[in-house]
Amino acid sequence: MAINGRLILALALAAGPASAQEPLSAIDWLRQTPTVTLDMGLGGSGPPVTESALSPSVGVEQLDTPGRDAVGLLPSNVTGLPSSLWQNSRAQVLADLLDEIDTQQLPAVQALLFTLLLAEANPPSDAGTADTLLHARIDKLIEMGALEQANALIERAGATTKPLFERWFNVTLLLGQEQRACDALMAAPHLAPGYPARIFCTARAGDWSAAALTLDTARVLQLVTEEQDALLARFLDPELFEGTPLPARTDPVTPLTFRLYEAIGEPLQTRSLPLAYAHADLRDTAGWKAQLEAAERLARTAAIPGNHLIGLYTEREPAASGMIWDRVAAIQSFDAAIASGAADQVAATLPAAWSAMKRARLEVPFARIYGDALLALDLGGVARSLARDIALLSDSYERAAVFGARDYAAMLADGAPPRIPPDPTRRAISDAFHGAGVPLIFTTQLAQGKLGEVILEAIVLMQRGAGGDPVALTQALATFRAIGLEDTARRAALQVLLLRRGG
Repeated sequence: MAINGRLILALALAAGPASAQEPLSAIDWLRQTPTVTLDMGLGGSGPPVTESALSPSVGVEQLDTPGRDAVGLLPSNVTGLPSSLWQNSRAQVLADLLDEIDTQQLPAVQALLFTLLLAEANPPSDAGTADTLLHARIDKLIEMGALEQANALIERAGATTKPLFERWFNVTLLLGQEQRACDALMAAPHLAPGYPARIFCTARAGDWSAAALTLDTARVLQLVTEEQDALLARFLDPELFEGTPLPARTDPVTPLTFRLYEAIGEPLQTRSLPLAYAHADLRDTAGWKAQLEAAERLARTAAIPGNHLIGLYTEREPAASGMIWDRVAAIQSFDAAIASGAADQVAATLPAAWSAMKRARLEVPFARIYGDALLALDLGGVARSLARDIALLSDSYERAAVFGARDYAAMLADGAPPRIPPDPTRRAISDAFHGAGVPLIFTTQLAQGKLGEVILEAIVLMQRGAGGDPVALTQALATFRAIGLEDTARRAALQVLLLRRGG
């Protein structure tokens, strides 16, 4: 059964028409402008969310709630989301929904997800002291490779429980900033996530004898695996094991074993490891090719800003040809053309640069960086049409709508696509902008005040829709529009239309 979007808004606390929100990206995840604008009749209603929490090295302030699920980095006046975002849902339901969400979402949906993960809001009604939702938010940030954000969120909450400390310890290891976590562990050994962490941090504190003794004890008590034993022993006394082969690597690789392999001079390749491990290749100690590959992986989830990637692309001359080096050369030529302001040079280099970005699935970061510059140039023919399509994927998509032909994409950017387009994808999109119903269960949940839960469910629907399910696509876009996320709906629809990834 479907229901009109206007009724959805009424059920969602008498909402008015929403203004367009800007997407959250890794480059501006703490900027002080709204990332989501929901005209939900907030007006300061509801109890305030805590403004602070403890950090192991900063100080202690008590939260207003028993647990830490309320903690965030972006308050309501920044996100535009109500403080009641989570409070009428069950913590485990929200955690399960977050776990279901694919990190390789459309960029518009990634932006919305970032906002939800970093939002400060009242905890779920059954939150207690388990911190279930906070753990799930941190885990999703780590899965997306957003380690800086995860680190900041943990420190805001205070890594004073074993589950939070273990996550903090792992994040700092992957960022190469483990000294702070080790200092905190030495001051509070009961927080250690296991004997290997205690041994590692004891050694880093300079007490190598105590670390060796602890390893001997852990070995006798079978508190370390064979691999951990071998790695820690070599870490503590590398000369003793020189020339001795390591035991076979076991899966899954943990952040600590990853760092131990690195410390003993046997670094692991990150390409086959989860995305968060790619941060190790962003360090200056990694080769340029490894940095480029890591940056491309992380830019796909907006874990790092697109400008970081472009900076790496243009850092030096390509070392060879083929594969990633052709991509580097194409971007360098195009970037130089943009800097020159010469329309003919831009027209000549744009097709190759765009093809390179399409192959790397980095079209939206490219568009966000260069979209405005392309609209400012007097391009003609194919270059003008291509520039318009690229700009439709940027923050300036509404301005791009008047830059070229008044076609389906331009009308969609204005929020008014034709009612009966010819193909199924366009038809599914148009239905969402012309009165398509929202799933009845969402209506019920909104009436119960479960806004955050509905947004997460709409994101799950959207990933199905972007993968080729036209009904899910219509429902997801209609839901975003009904609850005031008009900008997310338009951006996501444009990305489905123009990226054409089919999953």
